[in-house]
Amino acid sequence: MQIAEMKSLPVHSVSALYRAGVRRKWMLFLVLLLGIVVVAGFALSSGAYAIGFRTLLDVLSGHVEGAARTVLLSIRLPRVCAALFCGWGLAVSGLVIQSLLKNPLGSASTLGISQGAAFGAALSIVMFQAGIQAVTLAAFVGAMATTVIILFLARIKQLTPEAVILAGVALSALFSSATILIQYVASEIQLAIVVFWTFGDVGRPDWMQIAVMGVSAFLSTLYFVYLRWDLNAVASGEDTALGLGVRVERLRLLGMIVVSLVAAFATAFHGVIAFVGLIAPHIARRLVGDDHGLLIAFSAVIGALLLLTADTFGRVVGSASVPVGVITSFLGAPMFLYLLIRGYR
Repeated sequence: MQIAEMKSLPVHSVSALYRAGVRRKWMLFLVLLLGIVVVAGFALSSGAYAIGFRTLLDVLSGHVEGAARTVLLSIRLPRVCAALFCGWGLAVSGLVIQSLLKNPLGSASTLGISQGAAFGAALSIVMFQAGIQAVTLAAFVGAMATTVIILFLARIKQLTPEAVILAGVALSALFSSATILIQYVASEIQLAIVVFWTFGDVGRPDWMQIAVMGVSAFLSTLYFVYLRWDLNAVASGEDTALGLGVRVERLRLLGMIVVSLVAAFATAFHGVIAFVGLIAPHIARRLVGDDHGLLIAFSAVIGALLLLTADTFGRVVGSASVPVGVITSFLGAPMFLYLLIRGYR
């Protein structure tokens, strides 16, 4: 229905149309949740060791022991949970970065946070021969160091949101070049470890890391749902937000810290998984518009579904498991180019 037609309707009719539209969107949300259940069931049952649906239910209910239980509970279920929580966290982070900076190209990968984590991991592997826990810690430190630099430039130097994105692109290039230099001086074994880490993989974290990722994604989502009206006001323009009493600079600073923590956990635990935080929010906007009350939930579900589907595709299709970071890059690069060409229209 056109806006002119809606204006001629009584107030209660417009309100009824709005509520009906919201109900349809939440029905779509339930469909996406069902899609996650279907893809998760397929991921749990498919692979080199096939598990039937009845056996799957018996294992989950605790009625079956043996190889099927080991494969399901020790390998596939952690992988599925890791993909869901990581995709959820990266999607919400990308959405908030895009909203706060008012730039459709914003995400953890375009701000250089992922590349900073990769540099920290490569440095710890090659220079300090670190173990897996130390590599994870170094990656987290690298991601947060990138965040501190960006926040410093934004806060102290009073950079515009557009300039913050450009600073992130510059940091991304810097850390990528530094990582390549470290690979150049690495031994063959160290080089293989660095390359494997940078591919991105949801099969490497343990249950503790999965729990940390899940809790951080959940708490950050609650925080931004609480601030959904402030985010809507910022999307309408800084002057409008200030007129409505929103402390824009404070919101932007705290929001960037929260999303950077989530992105740092995701990259430290799973490696570089690019473009999920870029793709998922744009798909959600196509489905539900710019209302963050809906947009946050849809971005989280779409990000989780997207990463789980990509990981399942890479693991099941073909003779060898394809790293999920490679698949998301293939998906995200065309989207990135499309947004660059489309611009802000």
